[in-house]
Amino acid sequence: MAQVTISEAEWQVMNLLWEREPLAAQDVIDAVAEPNGWSPSTVKTMLHRLVKKGVLTFDKSGKSYVYRSRVARTDCVQNESQSFLQRVFEGEHANLVAYFLRDTQFNADEIAELRRILDEQEAQ
Repeated sequence: MAQVTISEAEWQVMNLLWEREPLAAQDVIDAVAEPNGWSPSTVKTMLHRLVKKGVLTFDKSGKSYVYRSRVARTDCVQNESQSFLQRVFEGEHANLVAYFLRDTQFNADEIAELRRILDEQEAQ
């Protein structure tokens, strides 16, 4: 997937579609407009932008448009993670991990999972 930037608001729309796709435009509007204080035209604009960015596709069904994702959530998460890493930690993975390790309280299960992941990395 090419590097595509998705805004915070667009993530809300994409998360809805990844969970419940395909969805008609009206279903998307009904789910996200009121909780966010957005007008229906705002949601339609977001859908249009997401189509232009290549992360959504649509089919016309009668008078309505039905949307579905063109990319997997994991691909968008990967792109966003790389962008964040570059912007905030200048691409230094260890600094990112160290920051979150120092700033977060983990339970025993989470610590065990982190150790397992690090052991896998070391074995490679």
